[in-house]
Amino acid sequence: MKIKKGDNVIVTTGASRGKKGTVKTVLVEESRVIVEGLNKRKVHIKAKRSGDKGKVIEREMPIHISNVMIVDPKSGKPSRIGYKVEKDKKVRVAKKSGTTI
Repeated sequence: MKIKKGDNVIVTTGASRGKKGTVKTVLVEESRVIVEGLNKRKVHIKAKRSGDKGKVIEREMPIHISNVMIVDPKSGKPSRIGYKVEKDKKVRVAKKSGTTI
């Protein structure tokens, strides 16, 4: 996967289109990412013990990896990711500006 935890991404499609956030978790097997503060849904939680009350909380739900793009560090616009070898290390590069990520 080209997108990693901690990357700044922008959502390209869906209800959160155009919003920016940081990747919180990458779910490799499902090809999905959880972006901090985006794609929130209300989740009902059952009471764990008798006497306690259930809760309704907002939780970030996964977004498919194809619906997010990395934010170019130079321009702040969405960019694809490429790879370049520098000093025997493979580094990620923003295709739009050519800067390393």
